[in-house]
Amino acid sequence: MSKKNIKKQNITQFILIFISIILINYIVSFILLRVDMTSEKRYSISKQSIELFSNLDDDIYIKIYLDGDDLPIGFKRMRRELSDLLEEFKVYAKTDLSYRFINPSENPDKKIRFALYKELFEKGLIPIETHETTDEGKTMQKMVFPGVVVVYKGKEMGVNLLKTDPRYAPDSEENINNSVQSMEYELTNAIRKLSKDKKPEIAFLEGHGEYSEMQVLDISNALSEYYEVKRGAIGGMYGVLDNFKAVIIAGPIYKFNEQDKFVLDQYLMKGGKILWLIDGAYINQDSLRYSPLTVAMPLDLNLEDQLFRYGVRINPGLLQDGQCAKIGMARKAPDGQTRINLYPWTFYPVVLSDNSNEINKYVEVIRFEYPTSLDTVASSPKVKKTVLLHSSAKSKFDYAPVEVNLMSAMEPPEEASFTQDSLFLAVLLEGKFESNFKNRLLNRNITQGHKVLEESKETKMIVISGSSIIKNDISAKGEMYPLGFDINTKKTFKGNKQLIMNAVNYLCDDEGLMAIRLREIKLRLLDKNKILAQKTLWQTLNLIAPILVVLIFGLVATYIRRKKYTK
Repeated sequence: MSKKNIKKQNITQFILIFISIILINYIVSFILLRVDMTSEKRYSISKQSIELFSNLDDDIYIKIYLDGDDLPIGFKRMRRELSDLLEEFKVYAKTDLSYRFINPSENPDKKIRFALYKELFEKGLIPIETHETTDEGKTMQKMVFPGVVVVYKGKEMGVNLLKTDPRYAPDSEENINNSVQSMEYELTNAIRKLSKDKKPEIAFLEGHGEYSEMQVLDISNALSEYYEVKRGAIGGMYGVLDNFKAVIIAGPIYKFNEQDKFVLDQYLMKGGKILWLIDGAYINQDSLRYSPLTVAMPLDLNLEDQLFRYGVRINPGLLQDGQCAKIGMARKAPDGQTRINLYPWTFYPVVLSDNSNEINKYVEVIRFEYPTSLDTVASSPKVKKTVLLHSSAKSKFDYAPVEVNLMSAMEPPEEASFTQDSLFLAVLLEGKFESNFKNRLLNRNITQGHKVLEESKETKMIVISGSSIIKNDISAKGEMYPLGFDINTKKTFKGNKQLIMNAVNYLCDDEGLMAIRLREIKLRLLDKNKILAQKTLWQTLNLIAPILVVLIFGLVATYIRRKKYTK
């Protein structure tokens, strides 16, 4: 073959290869092929998120206030992970999704900078002041807003991305890693709320001495972001609850009649969800203002048979815990002045979640007042039971009547009597429940002529053995305190609101977004001691290794070339 033909053949092959590459790239551009090689699938989003973004009908714009060269290392990692997540969102978004990183501290004008800080705070973004120690031993401080503002259909919503786990410092690697794990849920949840044209309805039950509207005002306001919150009595009216996604029974003190029990039972059989917040004993706390001694009596709500059939028993008494909050008592000081002293009060258990479920994951410390304990009991084999909260290893339970003496707070609790471990305080029940009215002869006044549904659809309920967790206190002026606010210590236990919000969201969650909260990304931290000890070695290798690779490649190429052309 002549040189001319060889040259022509080479040109033809080059053109064919070039055209093939262009065609392959063009075809592949229409094929969505993404491979996540990480063990925990950290670069993949859930099917719930994919479905949400593929059904949006308007553009999304996200402003991210996490930028700047002087960001602490942990927040730089959070910024990078957030950027990767948003790029993944863009792949599946039916509409345009755009975002911008903004440094809220970049403006040198102090007034403008602080005006922006105020604006972000009003949108719900909570700043933190970070402290980072450099290799030279200097401490750097910076104000960081680890949050975003999501804009959709002309509506805005601020979203805090940094978790507040009480076990870790806010800017610790562990806390930032927890925050990275929950970013997908926080963002998709915000977009879901903004995209809802009509909110589903939930109801607070009335008619049995439940907490008043003012006593649950804080949690009602928080729930109103997701739901249309209503209140009302059952009144024995069959089907009155059918349109509600969930029903909340918060702190009843009067007996339920059989008609109301039947309405609740059949609501559950139709697939309704119920959050029960039930006490085991009644204590008149107002009496403690005038006398240091009172007695907690058993609370008969006529619900024992119904809850037992569903799979749980509320114990009639009071739970005490050595891990507890404090109570304030007026005492006279040596100078004759009356002062409020704080003493540990074992009737105010403080509970730390173990992050075992979507409902209690990343929940802060929770504070109860005069709770009881509960037990799970044998029920339908189609019902799964999951314990959500339990007491500490230093607990005790007393059946009512129980003497409550404020003077005992001034004495250290007897450790010998606090020997019970992990008494149940909250449980999730899921599955198909048996009706409490199955195989019973019922008066027509109860059924109102309706056929008894004997087994429920797939549904769920949550039972909490202490109603105080949902109640906000009210000041002497009639003003609402935040839910979880401790008047004695002026501290707010944020876990109370977080748990109730998560519980209601879980009960009402048709789209499965709560499952995203269970995602775990393994924390692979560098060993700081090794970094300091081997810093010089790795810097030298990084400098010399690329040069050696180039030299070796050049020598090998020269050798091959000489050998080829010498022949």
